[in-house]
Amino acid sequence: MIIIVSLVIVFFYRKQDTGPSSSDQSFRNATHLVFTKHARCRMDCRHIDESEIREIIRDGVLNERKSGKSTRGDMTYALEGTSHDNQDIRIVVTPQDDGLLVITVIDLKKEWACDCD
Repeated sequence: MIIIVSLVIVFFYRKQDTGPSSSDQSFRNATHLVFTKHARCRMDCRHIDESEIREIIRDGVLNERKSGKSTRGDMTYALEGTSHDNQDIRIVVTPQDDGLLVITVIDLKKEWACDCD
């Protein structure tokens, strides 16, 4: 009985982490990426390149707790994953008409000295 209850809990936990419940996957559209100045600065100082951003958009897990409406009212999505060079990365994106705006890029394991403000 304990095993069954544990499996049910794991199933629901994984379901929450895989993405939104709706079929809208517009935050996965990496055909056209636009980077904010802030995102480019963070990528540079954290040694994260565009190929890693595309990996996380394609394969990353949606962090619903870090996603939601921005102060401007648009939806932002926090995607997390491990890149091909073994960095644990979170990116925050918002869908635009023809692609995604990359707002910021975070290395989840290492604190980098950045002056991007």
